[in-house]
Amino acid sequence: MKKVIIYGSNYGTTKAYALKLSEMTDVPVVNYEDVKDLSGYDVVIHLGGLYAGGVKGLKNTVKLLPDKAKFIIVTVGLADVSNKENTDHIKKTIGMQVPKTILESAQVLHLRGGIDYSKLSFMHKTMMSLVYKKAKSTPEEQMTPELRDMIDTYGKVVDFVDFESLGQVVEAMTQ
Repeated sequence: MKKVIIYGSNYGTTKAYALKLSEMTDVPVVNYEDVKDLSGYDVVIHLGGLYAGGVKGLKNTVKLLPDKAKFIIVTVGLADVSNKENTDHIKKTIGMQVPKTILESAQVLHLRGGIDYSKLSFMHKTMMSLVYKKAKSTPEEQMTPELRDMIDTYGKVVDFVDFESLGQVVEAMTQ
């Protein structure tokens, strides 16, 4: 079976996961921006950072996805992925990028990433500031775990990267 790991990363966390996964599995890895054709691949693994509710590079990968290929979507973000409410929300936003027929047959997995606010672009800093201000004004009864996590980590250097969590992706690739 011909496999490929594709990643979309702005600040490096997702790329680090993709490179480590490639090292663990001997499957080639490529940035989504460099993917022009996926015909001939039986298994496509897309790792994408979560940015403003979207998965980096996912739309591009979906456009090129062969009809019969096994598709594994791996998100990388700050939200606690052990919380079902968080992962349900992430999957819902993926549904806005991926046609229902593809999403129904895809396997969706989640990893925790990291953030260093000092390295964010002006646009991302502005966006995160707006999200933070909105989160802070959310009434307690409407506060989600994802919003609480965002408030707790705002402005800090946070690293939740756990390469051992790639085991679930390796398992999905071999099923």
